[in-house]
Amino acid sequence: MKLTHEHEELRRNLERFIEQEVNPHVDAWEAAEIFPAHDLFKKLGGLGFLGLTKPTEYGGSGLDWSYAMVMAETLGHIRCGGVPMAIGVQTDMATPALARFGSDELRREFLAPSIAGDYVACLGVSEPGAGSDVASIKTTARRDGDDYVINGGKLWTTSGTQADWMCLLANTSEGQPHKNKTLICLPMKTRGISIARTIDKIGMMSSDTAQIFFEDVRVPQRYRIGEENKGFVYQMLQFQEERLWAAANMLQGLQNCIDDTVAYTRERKLFGATVLDQQWVHFHLAECQTELESLRALVYRAVELYVDGADVTMLASMAKLKAGRLARTVADTCLQFWGGMGYTWDNPVSRFYRDSRLASIGGGADEVMLGIICKFMRTYPAN
Repeated sequence: MKLTHEHEELRRNLERFIEQEVNPHVDAWEAAEIFPAHDLFKKLGGLGFLGLTKPTEYGGSGLDWSYAMVMAETLGHIRCGGVPMAIGVQTDMATPALARFGSDELRREFLAPSIAGDYVACLGVSEPGAGSDVASIKTTARRDGDDYVINGGKLWTTSGTQADWMCLLANTSEGQPHKNKTLICLPMKTRGISIARTIDKIGMMSSDTAQIFFEDVRVPQRYRIGEENKGFVYQMLQFQEERLWAAANMLQGLQNCIDDTVAYTRERKLFGATVLDQQWVHFHLAECQTELESLRALVYRAVELYVDGADVTMLASMAKLKAGRLARTVADTCLQFWGGMGYTWDNPVSRFYRDSRLASIGGGADEVMLGIICKFMRTYPAN
């Protein structure tokens, strides 16, 4: 995929924003285990970064998804994983279905302020008993007059303590699990919603991740996104962008990990020379760089096909699988070359090591990606 002058300008402008408005505060946000989402998103929205691919009539730029990929990749310059993940939830996880299938009224009420940065969005899919297995969710939305009455709960909700609204997936009928679910815009200050706790994670410290309960939460049925009982299909379509975003976002983080390690090993002394002078060290780093470029080529190819209208479910699954696996191997390889310093908490490679581990779990675990790939290869056992 060939990047244009417009792509490069987007990259330069976002890099400048990150260096001025984000990275100087990352360590403080990591220590606080939360970042000021409303303040940061308002700045991003004011510069047009939250609606690159969204319709112009709601404040978006109406660009194709290659621009979202460049943004996802560039967000890797942020020196932690939690902040870019929350931005990705806002742009490519909680809002795509609303932008694509929501009514005009609903998009004006929820999408437009999300693009402007006035609203923080979160995604309500995972539950204590249903993570990668989306069909197994238990949260219900029962019809009552002109309303839905929602009961249940969600877990692993990024930005859950700060969000203004949730893109909620709930069961709206007793039908088959792939045909009984609906996406609903749920204002988070609605009576009956409670934040049970924030989750103490091994990484992604600056991202507030919540467990949320719903008890007789009442919202109007006009808050439904698209058709009733089509929510599973909408969510699966949304996953294409989510998984491509996750893979693209990993590229710069992997590059940072390698570059930081090259710089450190060039200075660190070992047996009368630098660590980098050891052939086995620079050979391992060369392998890491080669693997990274292979992932980049896969991501760029998948995005190019997606922009052209192709179904890239298999390639998006491959890219996410490879990104998660590569994050583990590259981070572990690089951390080893830092010696004892790699085992400390505040070193950039150890932070990437912790943060990037989520890539093989969130948005569909590695095993789910392998299952999807097998189905497209037609090697998956028939039921």
